[in-house]
Parts: sequence; C-alpha cells; structure tokens
Amino acid sequence: MQTPRHADLVLTGGPVLTPTAGTPGGPPATAVAVTCGRISAVGTAHEVRDLIGPATEVVGLAGRLLLPGFQDAHVHPVPAGLEAARCDLTGATTAGDTLAAVRAYADAHPDQEWITGGGWSMEAFEGGTPTKELLDAIVPDRPVHLPNRDHHGAWVNSRALALAGITRDTPDPSDGRIERDASGEPTGMLQEGAMRLVGRLTPPSTGAERLAALLHAQRTLHALGVTAWQDALVGTFLGMDDPSGAYLAAARDGSLTARVSGALWWDRERGAEQIPDLVARREALGHGRFRAGTVKIMLDGVAENGTAALLDPYLDRCGCATANRGTSFVDRARLPYYVTELDALGFQVHFHALGDRAVRDALDAIEAARRANGPSDTRPHLAHLQVVHPDDVPRFARLGATATVQPLWAAHEPQMDDLTIPFLGPERAAQQYPFADLLRSGARLAAGSDWPVSSPDPLAGVHVAVNRVLPGGTGPVFLPEQRIGLTDALTAYTAGSAHVNHLDDTGVIRPGALADLVVLDRDPRAAPPEAIAEARAVLTYIGGERVHAAADA
Repeated sequence: MQTPRHADLVLTGGPVLTPTAGTPGGPPATAVAVTCGRISAVGTAHEVRDLIGPATEVVGLAGRLLLPGFQDAHVHPVPAGLEAARCDLTGATTAGDTLAAVRAYADAHPDQEWITGGGWSMEAFEGGTPTKELLDAIVPDRPVHLPNRDHHGAWVNSRALALAGITRDTPDPSDGRIERDASGEPTGMLQEGAMRLVGRLTPPSTGAERLAALLHAQRTLHALGVTAWQDALVGTFLGMDDPSGAYLAAARDGSLTARVSGALWWDRERGAEQIPDLVARREALGHGRFRAGTVKIMLDGVAENGTAALLDPYLDRCGCATANRGTSFVDRARLPYYVTELDALGFQVHFHALGDRAVRDALDAIEAARRANGPSDTRPHLAHLQVVHPDDVPRFARLGATATVQPLWAAHEPQMDDLTIPFLGPERAAQQYPFADLLRSGARLAAGSDWPVSSPDPLAGVHVAVNRVLPGGTGPVFLPEQRIGLTDALTAYTAGSAHVNHLDDTGVIRPGALADLVVLDRDPRAAPPEAIAEARAVLTYIGGERVHAAADA
C-alpha cells in the first residue's frame, strides 16, 4: 500500500466552512490539508494527521473560522490605489472636513500642477452638488478636479473650468450634464460624461504609479481576505487611466498574487466596430493570473444625480413626476445585437445596471443572445441592481444571469435617505436591492464592493446583507424583508463571485480545489448578527501560499 504524500500545509483545530457545513450526517470538518497548491483533504484532525510530515507547516486555528478566500466581483483596485496616493477625501463626512482635507493636501504639495484625487461624500453638500467657489477660496491658483465617492460626478474649481473652456454657452454632452446656477453659469459640478471635459486635461498617471497603485490595492485586499477579483473597468474612461499595463507587468514579474479577471471597457461612443479591438485586447492581455475575457457595458448612471435609467420618471422634491427618466448610455435598440455578438465570441458581459430600465434592458439583451446563440457558459452578470422591477426578478434564474450586488449600499444613510428615496417615491424605493427576492427566485448572487466607491471589506458587506444596517449603526433596518442569511451572504462573496470570475476550482473548500483560503479571527456564525463586521481576516492564502498574516495571527 502506497503511503500518502505529506501535505505542505495543514490548518487544524477550528470550524471549516464547507458546502455541507451545518448539514447532519457526520462530524463537522475541523482540518484542511494542502498539497501542491490544492486542497488534498478535508475532515477532522484525526483524519488528516497522517498527512503531516516533518516539512509540513501546521497552523492551529484555535477555534477560528476557515473559509474559502473572498472574491470581489466588481472592484476598481488601481483607481483606488491612485486615489489613496493623491487628495484622498474618503474619510471626510462633512463639508468642513472635506475642504480642510483639500486645503491640507494642496498646502503639502505646492509644486503639483493639478490637485486631483477624490472620494468626497455627496451628502456633505446641499443637494450633493458643491460649488466652484468653495474650492476657489482654498485653491485659487491651480486647477482642481475631484470625483465624488461614486465617481459619476466631479467637483472642479474656476481655474479648471477656464482651462477646459467651459462657460455658460458650453452645451451639455449627450451623456452628461454641466450643473448650472439660476443664471446659467456653471457651478463647478460636472455629472457623468461632462466629467471628461476637465478630466481629459488632468495629468495622466505614469506606468510606475499605476503598478504601485495596483500592488498597494492588492495588499489591502489580501489583508481583508480577498484572493480574487473582477476589475470592472479595464480601459480608459472619463480621464481614468487604463490599468491593463499594470496588470500585465505584475502578471509577468510574478507580483500579481491575486487571480484577476479584467472587464474590458465598452466605449459607449462607439458601436459594434469596436468588437474586433476587444477580441485583440483579450488575446494580448491574458498572462499568468490575469485574463481579460469580459466586456463591461455601462448602461446608466446613478440615482443620486438622476442618471440611473428608470421605467417611470423621477419625482421632484414635492413628490410630483418630472420629465426625467434617467440616461441610457448605450443605444437600447442596438444593445441586444452587441450582446449577442459578444456572447457568440465567448465574452462574458458585465453590465452596470442600476435603475429598473437598465436592468430590464440588460436582461432583454441576454435573452436575445440566448435566443440567437443557444445556451452558453459566458456567465453574464448585472452589477448594482439598485431598483429592480418585480417582473424582472425571476428572469435572472431563467436566463442564467448572475446578480452581482454591492451590499454596503443597502442601508439607511444620508445619501440614500436624502438624495435617493425622495426622488424615487415609496413604491420604487421599496424595490431597492432585492437580495432576498432574487435568492428566493433561484438567482445566483455574487458580491462586490465597487471600491473605491465603498469599503472593500467583504465582512462589512456581509454584515449589511444580513442586517440591512451599516456596521455600528443603530437606525432603522432598510427593507428588512430583503435581509439574507449569513451562509447565503458568505456564499455570494465566495462561490458566487468565483462563478462570475470563471474560477470554478475556487470559492469552495473541497478536495481538489485550489487552496485559496482565509482564516477569520472568530466564527461569526457563533455570534449575534449585529457583530458580524467585528470579525476580521488574519491569514490569507492563495494556492496554499500565505499572502497576508495579521500581526497577531
């Protein structure tokens, strides 16, 4: 009888989240063995002890939970890393704090030609639209360009407007809006496509800066237990720099430790003529742990600035219907043709679909592709899903479309309560982020953060998916009937996102799977739901190699 090969790594002495965890029929798993980068055994400490040899690394879990590595199905790591290195406003929550942060950054960088960065909170300013005068008072001599937290609008000063030639006579672009005061003068707030009027003038980042930003973001994500992700924008857009070179450089020199799927940007100013370019980029960019077999199509904007595409009009502050139904960035009549062609070429399509009209348009396009091409394994997914019409909920399962959710947004906070709900009205507001309805209909859920739009911490997202209250929050539960269970939320961040990322041998702990694993400092299943966000990742492994260890691990 052949002696089994000794494992390279054994983690033992704590609960293991397996596909059968919690089901009757045998002792729960408390140990996992890893050999040559893959899981070679799952069971009890007794069952794996013969796999421990003199060179085996043995990690005592001491009751801590071992689960598959988290995966983020919709994230922007390179912009997050670049933003952190510039005028980072993500920690400011008031107008005063935001302005103080801009002033401090400008004072500390007197030689910078432009002040760039971003991440400010819309709720810090009346109507979510700060003015150029606020920036002029603190940075009068240099242009300033600062996207907000959701990156669908940019705040600029008078110097930036002048350099871009934006005046009262400048027309709005077809896919954006220049905010204006009562007399028609630009206020310093540029929405959606209008951002490029100034964004195209900002100094581009260097290749070295983008690579450094990627590696900074990767360290941040690994420290949160994230082992793989889908970059939701690989290309250039509204002044954002293409991250593909950074990924390719990191993949080639081995510094890319995560498994990454890149979503190639669909240029909404072009049509089907760009498809051959996308095919060529898919071939050119695939290397090592980075591949680019997805196309990202942004169908609409966001509800806070009135650009999310809705079936029925937005309301005004008095509750009356307006003429605005939001913006469709891609020709709705041509979208089914585009998606059908991409599907036939084996591309996954990743939709930004926030309003109920955008969600319906995406599902209609997927249905057209299914009808023309037949079943496929392209695994289309729709991200954001803020408003979903009830008639469209069952279509996800029927069409095999994954619902990629950003759970942190499904909670009461000022941007939701002041800038969204009043303009949707009660009926539509009750259709927001229907996680439980989607699950009950048989849909597959994946999860992502949209970082730097919101925190990349998966456990914070799990907390909100289960509680529908922000971590540390004590306010009312946001649509409590849409809360989901802890196991379902963890599955969305593991197996669900692994499915979206076409990483079928990850996202689950079973023999033969890749050993992409995370150890939490506790088992959140043994604590009240209100304490989920208190858990944190202490050890992260990819292919059995440790990529993060907390100081107290």
